[in-house]
Amino acid sequence: MFKKVFPLSAILSLRFLGLFLVLPVISIYALELKGSTPFLVGIVVGGYALTQAIFQVPFGSMSDKIGRKPTLLVGLLIFLVGSVLCAYSTDIYTLMIGRFLQGAGAIGSVITAMISDLVQEEIRGKAMAIMGASIALSFALAMGLGPVLGAKYGVEFLFILTALFAVLAIILLFTKVPTPPKIKHTYHATAKTSDILKDSNLLNMIVINAMQKGLMTIAFVLIPIILTSADFAWQKSDLYMAYLPAMLFGLAAMGPAAVFGEKHNKPKEIFLLSIALFIVSFLIMGLTTSSSVFVVGVVLFFIAFNMMEPLVQSMITKFAKVHQKGAALGISNSIAYFATFIGGTSAGLLLGISDRETIGISVGVVALLWFLWTLKLQNPTKYSHLYLPQDDVDTTKLQNLESAHIAEWYINDSEKLIIVKYATGAIQKDDLISKISK
Repeated sequence: MFKKVFPLSAILSLRFLGLFLVLPVISIYALELKGSTPFLVGIVVGGYALTQAIFQVPFGSMSDKIGRKPTLLVGLLIFLVGSVLCAYSTDIYTLMIGRFLQGAGAIGSVITAMISDLVQEEIRGKAMAIMGASIALSFALAMGLGPVLGAKYGVEFLFILTALFAVLAIILLFTKVPTPPKIKHTYHATAKTSDILKDSNLLNMIVINAMQKGLMTIAFVLIPIILTSADFAWQKSDLYMAYLPAMLFGLAAMGPAAVFGEKHNKPKEIFLLSIALFIVSFLIMGLTTSSSVFVVGVVLFFIAFNMMEPLVQSMITKFAKVHQKGAALGISNSIAYFATFIGGTSAGLLLGISDRETIGISVGVVALLWFLWTLKLQNPTKYSHLYLPQDDVDTTKLQNLESAHIAEWYINDSEKLIIVKYATGAIQKDDLISKISK
């Protein structure tokens, strides 16, 4: 599994590392550019997410038609061009265009779908945890290096590094990434958006994903501006003292959260705890007059974010049927990126018209409503899987046997296997095999 997942995780992590490197400092950097306002700064911080949202589904469709690898190449090349444009921008509008281009290379859901293609569902949670851990490591590294490198060499240098990361990701794509098997869907021609949105658990996961990403952008607009403002008067090069411990604590919390959520099948409890921490963190950042206590709020924010990160994508793939996975991930990520853009834009707008206390309380109230919404989420049913040679299975019998105990079945056409997903404990494995064998 690791050999299949690691190269894809590395590609996604390199992309995120470039985006994360600038996050700790981009808002204060953008404020100094010609033509900037707090509102435009908010658009710059979250701008990549707008084009990510727009191009998630088209990239997913493209990957179905021309293949995963060519689609990933196109996305990485667009990201490379956007990074170079950001590096050489001298005004807020050029930087904004570069950020839009960075997001237009929307490969996130393609990589997640590719991991789902390559990895069996029983261990997909571990695969998503590996991907989440690699992103979190990129996050931690960026939080430590971004403020220091940005202060010493300039934010332009960070964008150049981002372009180099894109080149390295392209090299990995064609040297280390395996080709996924061909999956044949047997009972639905297409995945309907209406079916996905009508599924209460999938809808809940879409909301969770969107809120998590939206709050992330709000935090990255507010944290550096507040810490370097007259309230606390930090230097830009001091920002790592807030981000680095926050990410270390967040990384430490992610492992236990993933184990409890996946192994013990309690993701709902992890999500609710994370949301509670989000509420507390924004209230602290909004109301405290102590920089040390403010850093505690930052730490709580990153713990909450990282506890959610390895579970969100995995839960979406568990709730979705096999023919829905790509569409569900695409819809979820598109909405999440819209929320990311709205979060950054709203934070920039609020900075121009409101005070820190009001912003902190307002975000806390929104997060409380999110907590109440998430109470409706159900933990996923435990399923087992049968992997049977295609020639040994009577598909007519299998179709007639479809019931509440069999969630779905599909064909791995490359390996000539039929995969049956059935409710653990509801039907015995040997009994199921005898009922569908030729």
